[in-house]
Amino acid sequence: MSQVNAMINWKQPPDSAQIAQYVECYWFLEKQTGVQSHPFPKLNPDPAGHLIIAPADQTYRYNVSQRFMVGKGSHWLFPHSQTYQMDHTKPFSMIGIKFHIGALYSLDITPEQPVLDQVVNVDLNRQFHPEAVSTTDLLHKSKLEIGYCVTLLDEWLMPWLSKAHQDKHSKLTRAALPLLSSHSITDIGDLLHCSQRTLERSFSRVTGFTLKQCQSMNRLETMLEYLYLNREMDINWGDIACQFGFSDQPHLIRYLKRAIGETPGEYARLRDLTIDIYGAFLSH
Repeated sequence: MSQVNAMINWKQPPDSAQIAQYVECYWFLEKQTGVQSHPFPKLNPDPAGHLIIAPADQTYRYNVSQRFMVGKGSHWLFPHSQTYQMDHTKPFSMIGIKFHIGALYSLDITPEQPVLDQVVNVDLNRQFHPEAVSTTDLLHKSKLEIGYCVTLLDEWLMPWLSKAHQDKHSKLTRAALPLLSSHSITDIGDLLHCSQRTLERSFSRVTGFTLKQCQSMNRLETMLEYLYLNREMDINWGDIACQFGFSDQPHLIRYLKRAIGETPGEYARLRDLTIDIYGAFLSH
């Protein structure tokens, strides 16, 4: 459990192997009354989708490029290619279910997947088993009994996820995803014994992204995790550029400015992303 800003948070994988085919992890975050923290943290681009479970009267607000997505209660945070700024000025409590990249394509969801760069309210009673434990009970148990909460979430999701479907596109995408971190995109098709065109079409159909877009977002996440562990004075941006495959430092500067809206120097000074404010428990 992180002590960043004296908040309560944790991240745990599912217990069930069947659930783990689609869900990467469960996470919990609570900001209690009186806790001081950054009021408007930024959420960097993420090719994975999250189901956010929250009290019905709890307001959420995401801002991207002067577009505001506002609502109350539980909601889908669909995969997004842009950095979101969130309003965390008030106390809140939430459980997150982080799905594997492309997993939502195989599930029965309204709206039909893939959907990108959207936040959509969800009626949990309609989406899941009608005898599921209540949101209030889940949030309460998340603060006291983490293991029991994970078990409840597994049981809650099982009737829904057991109906998931896999087709040739989702199977090919699932095989390609682990290769993105260690191989060039042009090599992946050969490794999977299919044409580059076939691979790209299936991957886009399942995730909504190109292979290059997904690889870029994964690289950004890995780099942010690395920077999180280093102080501003210890960061050498020339070395960072080389380590993470950028042609030079100006290339890295342009990349970060486009991805998170800040230059490397601005980011190192502000540290205003969720990983910096809430700790690494939200990273993937």
